[in-house]
Amino acid sequence: MAVTLATAGYACLSQATSGWQASVEGAANAAPDARVVVLDIKTARLLAGHRIPDATHTLAAPGSTLKPLVLYGLVESGRWDPKRRVSCDRGLMVAGHRLACTHPAAPPFDAREAMAWSCNSYFAAMARTLQTGELGRLLRPTGLLSAIGLQMANVPVTEEAVAEYREPRNAEAMQLALLGVQGIRVTPLELAVAYRWLALELSAHSDSKATGVVRAGLQDSAEFGMAGQASLGGVPVAGKTGTAESAGSSLTHGWFAGLAPADNPQVVIVVYLPAGRGTDAAHFAGELLARSPLVRP
Repeated sequence: MAVTLATAGYACLSQATSGWQASVEGAANAAPDARVVVLDIKTARLLAGHRIPDATHTLAAPGSTLKPLVLYGLVESGRWDPKRRVSCDRGLMVAGHRLACTHPAAPPFDAREAMAWSCNSYFAAMARTLQTGELGRLLRPTGLLSAIGLQMANVPVTEEAVAEYREPRNAEAMQLALLGVQGIRVTPLELAVAYRWLALELSAHSDSKATGVVRAGLQDSAEFGMAGQASLGGVPVAGKTGTAESAGSSLTHGWFAGLAPADNPQVVIVVYLPAGRGTDAAHFAGELLARSPLVRP
């Protein structure tokens, strides 16, 4: 079911928790173009943000931030065995797109390891098992592809963009879509809503196989994997990076989407950098968390 923030207790930014807003503003000093959203998982209330009007209408390819959402859905439905291992030579090419992995050379990955190191070869193999229409059916329940219905008094939100999604019609298009490279563009706010959905699913089905592998993969990613810089702030976090080329340009933009604290998530943090890579967005998240109310004295 899509989350409609207008009916889920969203508060205006001027009423946001002061500690979180100060944390965001402190981190944003070094990256003023960043779009940042911090959502309370329980209530869907906006706790803090940076460039919120932009976060409601900036559309960009989500890169690897889609991987946890798809993995959860496929394992939960019994469509994918998380123990299955896939080899990676770090040289993936799909329809002219060079999607080489940057992780260290390693034996074949299982799902948890592939999540930690964001292995494109692993998730491309997963994409090849999907049928036409299946990727959309996996993503729509998260709220990622839906209008948010945002209502924020005193915040100059002039429009709300809705995600652009083109259903893949062949194997290569399916791989590019699942990898968040082509055929899908979302806003930072929509991605935050989707990760809130994921957090609620992980909590509601804490003993399921899908929860176990996705939670562990996200924690590993932020502890020592591709999103490792997010943990440098001293707060345990579970999260995922994403990097993709901007529309009409070879320049990349970067994402971080995560849940904190990792052992009992209270907030979703989404960082979008118009220029940069996912590792840069993870670094921003680490700086934000280092200043956050979650830091223990």
